[in-house]
Amino acid sequence: MLRLIEWIFEGILWNSRLVVLVAVVASLIVSLAVFFVTSVDVYYLVSELGHYAGLEQGDRANLHDQTIKHVVQVIDGYLLATVLLIFSLGLYELFISRIDQADDSSASRILSIRNLDDLKNRLAKVILMILVVKFFDHAIGMKFESATGMLYFAGGIALVGLALFLTHAAEHHNAKSGDEKRH
Repeated sequence: MLRLIEWIFEGILWNSRLVVLVAVVASLIVSLAVFFVTSVDVYYLVSELGHYAGLEQGDRANLHDQTIKHVVQVIDGYLLATVLLIFSLGLYELFISRIDQADDSSASRILSIRNLDDLKNRLAKVILMILVVKFFDHAIGMKFESATGMLYFAGGIALVGLALFLTHAAEHHNAKSGDEKRH
C-alpha cells in the first residue's frame, strides 16, 4: 500500500513539471506579438521615408535623427522577441522534452538548450545586447554641456566594451573547457 502511494505521489510530482507549458506558450505568444508589433513599426518607418530625398536640409536632418532612433527601437524590439523565443524553447527543452526537429536540423545550435546554464548564457547575451542598444538609444539624444558629461559618456562606453569583452572571454573559456573534457 505504501509503495502504491509513493508511486502515485511520484507520478503527480513528475507530471507537475507540465505546468511549465503555461510559461512556454505564454512566452511564445508574447514573442510572436513583439515580432508582429516591431514588424508593423518597420513597415511604417519605411513608408515614412518615401519623401526623404525631397525634403529641405533641416527637415531631412530631423527625419534622419528620428529614423535612427526608430531603427534602434526596432533592433530593441526584435532582440526582446528573440529573448522570449529562446526562453520559451529553453524551458520546453529543459522541463518537457527535447525538440526532435532541432536535433535533426543542420541549422545553428543556438536554440538547442542542454541545461539551465545554456539557457542562462544565451539569455544573458541577448539581454546584454538589449542593454547595449538601449545605451546607444540614449546616447543618440545626449547633449553634452560639460566635460564631465563627456567623461561619464566615455566611461559608459568603456563599461559597455568591458561587458562585451568579458562575455566573449567567458564564452571562449567555456569552449576551451568543453574541448578539454572531450579529449
